[in-house]
Amino acid sequence: MQHPEAKGKSSQNHSDTVGKLYIIPTPIGNLGDITFRAVEVLKNVDYILAEDTRTSKVLLQHYQINTPLHSFHQHNEHAKLQGIVNDIQQGKNVAQISDAGTPGISDPGFLLTRACLQENIPVDILPGATAFVPALLKSGFALHRFVFEGFLPMKKGRATKLQQIAQSDTTTVFYESPHKLLKTLESLSEICDPNQRRISVSRELTKKFEETVTGSIKDVLNHFKTHAPKGEFVVTLEGIDSHKNKHEED
Repeated sequence: MQHPEAKGKSSQNHSDTVGKLYIIPTPIGNLGDITFRAVEVLKNVDYILAEDTRTSKVLLQHYQINTPLHSFHQHNEHAKLQGIVNDIQQGKNVAQISDAGTPGISDPGFLLTRACLQENIPVDILPGATAFVPALLKSGFALHRFVFEGFLPMKKGRATKLQQIAQSDTTTVFYESPHKLLKTLESLSEICDPNQRRISVSRELTKKFEETVTGSIKDVLNHFKTHAPKGEFVVTLEGIDSHKNKHEED
């Protein structure tokens, strides 16, 4: 079976030829934020695995991609995993996408990638959109080292994790839901110096109402107390020693 980027879809399966898994990042908001290569692969694989087929259809229709679409998410990935691996072993090329961003980064994707690698199935990871990178850059904080925490624990371990983040000397970035944002900022204001420690909160990145608010924890908390949190949030907390080190360098 030919590589989908070279010859298009296969007309038949070849049991002696292993296919390939493609991990395809999709836009986090603006539909224009997808690579030419990603569109080409999505048009030419045998089928696409999507976290939510309803969401993904909007993107595929926008780029006139008519490839069959199958659901693959955290509630069914264990049941479907082996069947997909079998398909690829029999020669099918399969692409995996999530609702937004890069599959496997706080989204379904890890299990399938691991299963394919364990079976020596080729896995192609395309570069592309992920929400925490532009949020990090928009913060203006030191980025020679940083820690990505994904989503914080929902309940058990959440307070401990916030303590660890607050004590870190490295810039830390994580995702937060709108209904938890104020509580998280309030918790950080209690365990950090709210007047000195800086934080940056980005929402709706690449979308019409994109916004980034950067300042002391106290100022950012006050902002969101008067502006109800709406949308998808990325929170970036400056390392505990960064502010001090900046003044020492000056």
